[in-house]
Amino acid sequence: MDAFQTHGAISWSELMTTDPMRSADFYHQLFGWTVETMPMPQGPYRILKVGDTAIGGIMGIPPTAPPAMPPNWCPYVTVDSADETAGECAALGGRVLIEPTDIPGIGRFAVLQDPQGAVLNIMEYGMPGDAPT
Repeated sequence: MDAFQTHGAISWSELMTTDPMRSADFYHQLFGWTVETMPMPQGPYRILKVGDTAIGGIMGIPPTAPPAMPPNWCPYVTVDSADETAGECAALGGRVLIEPTDIPGIGRFAVLQDPQGAVLNIMEYGMPGDAPT
């Protein structure tokens, strides 16, 4: 199974934190994950790898986040269509916290909240070569 192309598969995990550099060092020491830093408009993004396989990322908590938001891990679930899945979420009683948005070179994502309040990200990856490497 290719988690980046299979609807419903958890394909990525992302940590939003107050100190991304310190967190990257912690997880490197704890699990041996290697870290590659990419410059991004909102600040450096750290890609986590096991061997040559990218498994997740670490970023700073965005300034637009709620003031009391603690550091947190959030999974990405692969979907065939971010727009359709966001619509289905709302129809089922969930909320779309961030509307489907393009990430150049990766795909289209949205942030959803289930009726009980749990949050997760969805990702419609672009072409197979667009998945994180």
